[in-house]
Amino acid sequence: MTLQQMFYAITISDLGSMNKAAEKLFISQPTLTSAIRELETELNIRIFTRTGRGVIPTSEGEEFLIYARQVYQQYRLLCDKYIDSRNVKRKFGVSTQHYSFAIKAFVETVKQFDTQTYEFAIREEKTIDIINDVSSLKSEIGILYLNDFNRKIIQKMLRDNGLEFHHLITCRGYVYIWKNHPLAKNKSITFAQLADYPCLSFEQGEKGSFYFAEEILSTNEYKRMIKATDRATMLNLMVGLNGYTLCSGIICEELNGGDYIAVPFEADSENPNSSMEIGYILKKQNILSNIGEIYIKELVKYLTPIAEQG
Repeated sequence: MTLQQMFYAITISDLGSMNKAAEKLFISQPTLTSAIRELETELNIRIFTRTGRGVIPTSEGEEFLIYARQVYQQYRLLCDKYIDSRNVKRKFGVSTQHYSFAIKAFVETVKQFDTQTYEFAIREEKTIDIINDVSSLKSEIGILYLNDFNRKIIQKMLRDNGLEFHHLITCRGYVYIWKNHPLAKNKSITFAQLADYPCLSFEQGEKGSFYFAEEILSTNEYKRMIKATDRATMLNLMVGLNGYTLCSGIICEELNGGDYIAVPFEADSENPNSSMEIGYILKKQNILSNIGEIYIKELVKYLTPIAEQG
C-alpha cells in the first residue's frame, strides 16, 4: 500500500466518480481502476461499490478512508514542516455552522497566503457534516456551538469520533431580523411577540436531530417554520417574509451588510434564553498546520472585542 494509492482512494471518495477522479489526477481511468483493485486485493476488502450515480464507499471502505485521510494529512503536515513544497498546492479547509465571523476569519487568513500555492476550502454545512469532515480530515477545523440542551449529545459524538472541542466565546441568544422588521425598534423581543412571524432554521437533513440545530429553542412548537440551507436564502427570507432566527447575534456587517440587526431575546419561564458556547473542533493529537494556527488567531482577534463588550 502506497501514499499514492491512499490519495487515489480519497480523491474518488471526495468526487464520487472514477471519471472525475481520473481527470483531476491527470491519469487514465483504467490506470486508476487498476491501482484501486491492487489496493483492495492487498487489504482484502472492497473499498468502493458502483451505483447509478457513481461510486460510493462500502462500510469497510468508509473505515479505511478514515484512517487513510489521517495518514495522508499527517504526511502533508510533515511536508509543510520539512520539505520545500512550492511546486505542490497545500490544502486547508474549514467546516462551519452558518457564522459570518467564521467566513471573515477565513478571508483574513487567505489574504496572508498565495492562493496559487494553497488550495483553500470553506464549507458552511449541517452540524453532523462538520463533525464528519473534521473526523475524516476533509477539513482541519470545524466551528459549532454547545449549550445545556445539546452538550451531552454533541460531546459524546465528538469523543466517539476522536475529536475535541475548544472554547472561543460564550454568548446569549438574540433575535436576528432585518432592520425594517415590525419588531426592529424593540429593546428586547419575547417568544410571544414572535408568534405571527415565520421562524427560520437551517436544514439539518433527513438524519437531523433537535440536538444538531443551530438555533436555540429548537424543540419549541412554531406556527410557521421555514428551513433553508444557506445564509443568502435565510437573509432573503428575513426581508421578504419578516422572518427571524434565534441565534448568537454575532453579526459581521462587512460581509452581511448593514440591513440586519440582532435584538436581545427576552426569556420567560417556558422559553429560556440559553447560553451558547461557540468553539472549534479538532482531531485529537493532530498538530495544527501553520495556516490552521493563523485561522484560530483570526477568530480570536475578531471575537475578543465582542466577548469584552458582552
